[in-house]
Amino acid sequence: MSVKGFVFGTAFGAAAAAGATYALTRTCEAEVRGYLDMVDLTADQRCKVETIRESFLPRVEGIRREICLLRSELADLLFASPLARDRISAVEDEIARLQRRLDQEVIDHIVEERALLTPDQQRQFHRVVAEQFRSGGLGIHDVPARRVRRGSRLLGH
Repeated sequence: MSVKGFVFGTAFGAAAAAGATYALTRTCEAEVRGYLDMVDLTADQRCKVETIRESFLPRVEGIRREICLLRSELADLLFASPLARDRISAVEDEIARLQRRLDQEVIDHIVEERALLTPDQQRQFHRVVAEQFRSGGLGIHDVPARRVRRGSRLLGH
């Protein structure tokens, strides 16, 4: 075997392993759809959680979508001429109302899921929820923030 063949084979193998690891990591991340995906559950509990999610996830997605649309409208209103302060205030109030509704949906969902758990699982669940909430929002169920780096073209720097 030539040195070139050995180097190529080794590089190809490393790239394939890195690609597989990346794909597996992305798949695992994509499977996390709720806090209980981070808690050890029995097969029966997972089935019950999926049943609960069938109605919960579409509800919160609808609320999140409405909030995003309203925030987009608010951004446009803030730079419209003339400034429509009454409409800005109305949109702001609607965003706050929807955010409260989203918060309540998530709280009700957590209480409903908690009822399925053993005391040990509840302790795991509490740690997961507390960690997610420490970020300042509802964690996985909140409206996703789109972060823009300082040096991006969007900011003009």
